[in-house]
Amino acid sequence: MQVAGDKWYEIRRVDNGLSRILESHVAPWMRCNMWLIHGRERNLLVDSGMGLRPLKPEIAALAERPVAAICTHCHFDHIGCAHEFDTRLGHRIEDADYTTPSLDRSCASNWIGAELLTALPHEGYELSSFRLTPAPLTGHIDEGDLLDTGDRVFNVLHLPGHSPGSIALYERATRTLFSGDVIYDGMLIDNAWHSNAEDYEISLRRLKELPVDQVHAGHEGSFGRQRLHELIDSYLAGGQRLADPADWIADQAT
Repeated sequence: MQVAGDKWYEIRRVDNGLSRILESHVAPWMRCNMWLIHGRERNLLVDSGMGLRPLKPEIAALAERPVAAICTHCHFDHIGCAHEFDTRLGHRIEDADYTTPSLDRSCASNWIGAELLTALPHEGYELSSFRLTPAPLTGHIDEGDLLDTGDRVFNVLHLPGHSPGSIALYERATRTLFSGDVIYDGMLIDNAWHSNAEDYEISLRRLKELPVDQVHAGHEGSFGRQRLHELIDSYLAGGQRLADPADWIADQAT
């Protein structure tokens, strides 16, 4: 496999207040969306990818404001670069998974396979050597907390099910939701080692009642209120669920 050039991250400005960051050479079926919310006094980075190459310098080139890394949950594809940032915020219940991350507890063991990368992050890299760098949370966020960027305010929602500490950010003024992996436009996962399908259903029913016009999710593209309701209704009817990760990965790789 060839080594990636200078461009590992793809950064696209969505609007004046938001950028979407992707790991260009992580397969589309796995790479997470990293959302950089540009604030007047500080920026919020919602999730931080796999950590195969440093992310902080890329963000520093976009803006010189302080950055708080928001961890929507503790899975390997969302927390890889969290250790690079001085402020790391997530839910207390997953504290140990940031402090002493493991391949099993971060779900990497089930998902890392040969087809995951389309190029290597550097010469001699072997995916079998993948490990997460410990990133102890510097602060905890939970239901009802507010995150203020100086000109924007986000409500923290605790929405367990995909993982016990899954959180989302909701900007009431614009009716915008940064959902992490609670909801995205794809097959949802409620059967990881620490998932809870009953909690997931409660969280999704709650989201359906929330006034949302725009969803920026942890994977796939952004979508609006109608699609949000379609995805939730499909899950509640017994669909939209990923049954076997190994079979699904094989399908995506072919």
